[in-house]
Amino acid sequence: MQLDDIPVIGSLLAAGADDHVFDALLVLGPVIIITISVLGRNLVSITLAVAYTVGFSVYIGYKGIRATPERKT
Repeated sequence: MQLDDIPVIGSLLAAGADDHVFDALLVLGPVIIITISVLGRNLVSITLAVAYTVGFSVYIGYKGIRATPERKT
């Protein structure tokens, strides 16, 4: 079974760009929220939330810097 075969996930992947890391981060968001709600607020859940937020932000920043063409003046 591939990731595309899962009903909701397959349609998300088909609609988005061919960026597997971004797709994985989008799918992991709700999973992390559910995990935090089950675990409650403790060191593990806070660390998980911070790690996800930092990872997502760093990746988006990296993609933005990498995709920006250099200006020739």
